[in-house]
Amino acid sequence: MREASRGTAAEESACREAELIARVLAGERELFHELIRPYEKSLYFAALSLLRNAEDAEDAVQEAVLKAYKALSKFRSESKLSTWLASIVLNEARGRLRHDRIVAFQSIDEAPDPEEEFTPAVIADWREVPLDTLERKEIRELIQDAIRSLPEMYREVFVMRDVQDLSIAETAAATGITEGLVKVRLLRARLMMQKCLAPRLQTGRGGVFGFLRKGAGASWF
Repeated sequence: MREASRGTAAEESACREAELIARVLAGERELFHELIRPYEKSLYFAALSLLRNAEDAEDAVQEAVLKAYKALSKFRSESKLSTWLASIVLNEARGRLRHDRIVAFQSIDEAPDPEEEFTPAVIADWREVPLDTLERKEIRELIQDAIRSLPEMYREVFVMRDVQDLSIAETAAATGITEGLVKVRLLRARLMMQKCLAPRLQTGRGGVFGFLRKGAGASWF
């Protein structure tokens, strides 16, 4: 029942978006903001997670939104609007990173470094963090810092999948890489998060990923 109602809501949202897109393209330009409003916060966080600067993230989102408006006629309904917008924001953020030489741009084909030591066997431990613990400001800040510390190519996949709750296929579409590479980078990002957070977080019921992927992720960062 719950899955059915969720599917109905998604279909209604898609129909509403299609109607708004048609009206914007027909000349009702003021409706564009209504079209993208549901995604503003998640787009900002996606940019912030890469650029790690609030002003730069705001500028990147504004520029990306302008590009999305100009390219709206190219949007195809077989894609999700949220995924399409996310890909534009990510590309804009990547361009700023390259331009400002904040980080060295890493090839999307770069393979994980087998020499680094990780301990995947205990990954379940750090994910089992009580939700009431996550409500503490210092824990929220700890997780934010851990996400920001991830290398760019792992950070964007982690944010898309575990914070924004996109599917593997949607994450691949948004980031422009294969689904297989998304899975590899996601696992590596989770291991990096584990390595950073496990020593400082107590374990218990619930979990960090579970908390992020129940729709709360972008709202509390």
